[in-house]
Amino acid sequence: MPFTLQLGETAPNFSLPATDGRNYSLKSFRHDRVLVVFFTCNSCPFVLGSDELTRATAQKYASKDVQFVAINANSTATVSEDSMEGMKARMAEHRFPWRYLRDETQDVARAYGALRTPHFFVFDAVRKDGSRNLIYTGRGVDDPKDVDQMRVNDLDNALADLTAGRPLRVPVTNPVGCNVKWLGRDAHWTPPEAGDLVYGR
Repeated sequence: MPFTLQLGETAPNFSLPATDGRNYSLKSFRHDRVLVVFFTCNSCPFVLGSDELTRATAQKYASKDVQFVAINANSTATVSEDSMEGMKARMAEHRFPWRYLRDETQDVARAYGALRTPHFFVFDAVRKDGSRNLIYTGRGVDDPKDVDQMRVNDLDNALADLTAGRPLRVPVTNPVGCNVKWLGRDAHWTPPEAGDLVYGR
């Protein structure tokens, strides 16, 4: 069984605390046309290098009812600044246009199959039963550490296609960034069943 959520599969539910003091679940975003769930953190240079571009993408599609939700699942035993306190400080400083949730148990990261920070999952509209299906997963851009050098913005392309009613030109890419820091493991450890989403790229 693949580690990472596959195209067409439904979004796993979650109930997580956010930096604004509230708890959010999948149902909290049921009125949004498109939901972008992405795994991120406070310290990874690939996140720090691309957060402003992610902000620009979130703002670009906000008027088209696209909601961004960030989740930090990194173990604080590995990276202490990824604590909720660190998350609150980062949100207070940068005021990103998304909810920033803490996955302390890492259960949600495992349910989604988060590989790196950042790793994006884009879900389509809510169905009658409340479910959403995955229509894009992977990287935001091809060079998140230095966006001045990027050649393609896959997340923007996916959202442009989706909101225009077109088939996605590229629905799966390999996320680019630091690996998720798993509790009780070496900082560079990844689950043995995890692997590239697209081979040869």
